[in-house]
Amino acid sequence: MGKSRLHWLCFPFLRLSGSFRRCPPSRRSLIIGIVCVVYLFFVFSQFGYSQQNQDRRTDKDKYRHTRGLYNLETSVLPDSVPTRSNVVYITLRTKRLKPANIRGTIRPKLRRKVRRNITAGAAFTQNKLSTLEQDAGQIKRNFERNTSFGESRDVDHRYQDLFHKSLTDEHTDSHISSIRIYSQRAPPWLSTQDVKAMRFLADTKVLRIKEVSHGDARSLLIFQGVSGASVTDQKGTERNDVCGGRCGIINSPVDNTEVFAFHLDRVLGLNRTLPAVSRKFSFLHDGLPCPVVSWDASLYPEGLAAGSSSVRLTWGEYQSSLKQRCWLKNISPRPESSCSSVHHYEWSKLAVFDFLLQIHSRLDQGCCGFRPRMEDLCMELGHHAECVDQNHIELANIVHRGHDPRHLVFINNKGFFDRNEDNLDFKILEGIKELPEQAVTVLKSKKLREKLLQSLFLDQTYWESQGGRQGIDKLIDVIERRVKVLLTYINAHGIKIITMNA
Repeated sequence: MGKSRLHWLCFPFLRLSGSFRRCPPSRRSLIIGIVCVVYLFFVFSQFGYSQQNQDRRTDKDKYRHTRGLYNLETSVLPDSVPTRSNVVYITLRTKRLKPANIRGTIRPKLRRKVRRNITAGAAFTQNKLSTLEQDAGQIKRNFERNTSFGESRDVDHRYQDLFHKSLTDEHTDSHISSIRIYSQRAPPWLSTQDVKAMRFLADTKVLRIKEVSHGDARSLLIFQGVSGASVTDQKGTERNDVCGGRCGIINSPVDNTEVFAFHLDRVLGLNRTLPAVSRKFSFLHDGLPCPVVSWDASLYPEGLAAGSSSVRLTWGEYQSSLKQRCWLKNISPRPESSCSSVHHYEWSKLAVFDFLLQIHSRLDQGCCGFRPRMEDLCMELGHHAECVDQNHIELANIVHRGHDPRHLVFINNKGFFDRNEDNLDFKILEGIKELPEQAVTVLKSKKLREKLLQSLFLDQTYWESQGGRQGIDKLIDVIERRVKVLLTYINAHGIKIITMNA
């Protein structure tokens, strides 16, 4: 049975082979040629098809490479139900060569496009540039010269704006604030008003610059910036006083402790200084960073010519008012007392602040509590000779707002970081029996450095002008050594630490 099946399967092949052998040689050659041609056609067609598929695969790989789709693996998640029928779920299998930089204080690099204004560039010739430089030099010379209040000079904003624009056109396309706040909110010791004032002082466009002098006092260089209202509205509301809108006072670069004093005041919870930042002006002091303090018109309720709302006290009257604890518990002092309008707790806050920064220009104008140097202002003006009769030496820079005579405002905060611990001015603490609990708590918590670093870091211009983290650490080192001395003084003299909410 099996042999018959095999015979029937091989019968067609045997019949064809027999017929092929009986054919003439010419016909056999023709059959062989036809078979070879068919075989070669089949081979070449298969090779072309495989080459075409390979080209398609190469093009697809190139597309995946340009779109960043390498190392992608398509897989269906067993535990998830697709929401759409055409959704393809993928998992990334990339390898990170370097660890991710997750610091929140790193600002992403911005690619700035340089825009060239051909029309403005052709009109702004080199001759015009030299004229603007002369105008900028005239502004600086005017600032250094003292005049009377009646001779106060206005510096038109047009000169400064053109001069600044001609030099920094390429860097104003994407303006970045020098106040660095990379988290959702600022440190808790800075209020919303503080942050707004800092941004205004650091970033506002200057509209006008006015130099004002009154009497023998140092002249003030005040600039008016763009506030919430438009420029047209601000010009319409301009008055005859010093500032017609929102302004700031530009100080000398040597007074850069104003910025540090502002942050120290906020960290300690005193809230008695005006907001201050560091800012560079191309037309002043060769572009060096200058401390800029917020202008507060309430300190001059009768105008700058009449002076600030200051308290006139001698050292003897000041010591007597400390003993009487004036305005404590809102009790009005007797008429015959030597009390001023300032609340008793304000002197304690002032003492802590001035001691840490060694500001002697308020409570110790004659430098009687330490060994002054010959180049100190008290020696040059001869105030140190008045230490023989200290009770008659007048206090200075004791200022309050016109509508709030109970609370002081700390201005002209020029501190000294180069004074050693064996030459500190303890006269500032004389007569003080209580100190604010909030400030002393911060000093004892050993977090003063951390808070000051966080606060000072916000002002990028000041941070960089002091040498970065290394320079700021040196300043904080001085404050921390004085904190140790102050805490020792508190324990040695039995000074009470009380809550001062007044």
